[in-house]
Amino acid sequence: MLRMSREIALFAAGGVGGLLIDASVVQCLVGLAGWNPYLARVLSFFLAATFTWWWNRRYTFATRRSDRAPHTEWLQWVALMSLGALVNYGVYALLLLNFATFHRWPAIAAAVGSAIASIVNFSTARGVLFKRAKTNS
Repeated sequence: MLRMSREIALFAAGGVGGLLIDASVVQCLVGLAGWNPYLARVLSFFLAATFTWWWNRRYTFATRRSDRAPHTEWLQWVALMSLGALVNYGVYALLLLNFATFHRWPAIAAAVGSAIASIVNFSTARGVLFKRAKTNS
């Protein structure tokens, strides 16, 4: 149980880093560059997902393995995170569609979507990709 608590804490820390990347990129693209908030979120999420893959591989699941080459692991990470991404983007879009304030502050909508999707993401990361403990060989 202690290991699980540590993994959850590290996953959350990586998630905060990913959220900072996600929210700041979407806010800059919309607020400073005039991008459409829906398209801006696709790029911001992709950059955040790449960071969280690196973080979780390096720290959260350092005692676990995926048995994949890094580039294959990254591809599977992105594929597995798609379910969380759908939840994340769905919440984001619902907030934008229902509350005009979020068009000026899309970073807040991104944060809410990220928080809800984090449960799905942790479960799939630990249960599917990093499901085996590393052995001393």
